[in-house]
Amino acid sequence: MARITVIGGTGLIGRKVAARLREAGHEVRAASPSTGVDLLTGAGLDDALARSSVVIDVSKPRTYNPDAVWRHFDLAARTLAGAEARARVIHHVALSAVGTERVLQPVPFYRAKAHGEVILRSSGVPFSIVRATQFFEFGAQIGAQAGRDATDATRVADTQVQPIAGDDVAAVLAGLVDEAPSGAATEIAGPDVMPLADFVGRCLAATGDGRAVIADPRTPYFGARIDRRELLPGSGAWIAPTRLSDWLEVSRA
Repeated sequence: MARITVIGGTGLIGRKVAARLREAGHEVRAASPSTGVDLLTGAGLDDALARSSVVIDVSKPRTYNPDAVWRHFDLAARTLAGAEARARVIHHVALSAVGTERVLQPVPFYRAKAHGEVILRSSGVPFSIVRATQFFEFGAQIGAQAGRDATDATRVADTQVQPIAGDDVAAVLAGLVDEAPSGAATEIAGPDVMPLADFVGRCLAATGDGRAVIADPRTPYFGARIDRRELLPGSGAWIAPTRLSDWLEVSRA
């Protein structure tokens, strides 16, 4: 079994990936600030990658401030590429977002993600990129970040989404450990297309928050206005099995 380092291994997706890999018999190192690894400065990174043949990077910035997001993905990609070269890593698996390579560049998060992908592609480390849609787990968080208007409703961008369960994302990432680096990006998404307002409203309701969620074409999506289908995957995307309705039912239980 391979030794695998999961960057961001104590976060939502990282914990799920690490658990799956351990169940499969792999030795796993979860690297994050809480385990003494600073991806931006490189502190603790060489030790975290020592003897690892595969690195799975699911890290993300702690804030969506445009400058902080750019700094994270720029420094993280450069620092990690150097450490992987020193450790002779043979496969870098990166979690990215559907839309990163297309027309979402005005959105600061996607622009920074795309920049990080460029650095990865030129690093010389063999890689595979998985671009996922919005996670079920973040639906209520999107609503909370959007806040409330004067009528106590929440307004979100008038766009379509095809969200996916975090467990399904983790399954795909963990499965790539046993495959050769593709040198390309794969899109993954959930089985159902729905308005962002419907997605956020259903997730909020599951937490006991019954506020109205309104699709507003004037409301930006994380800093920029986008078209209604820009967050959807292409026709060749891998479609995950878990439906939002089933996930919400389990979450309520």
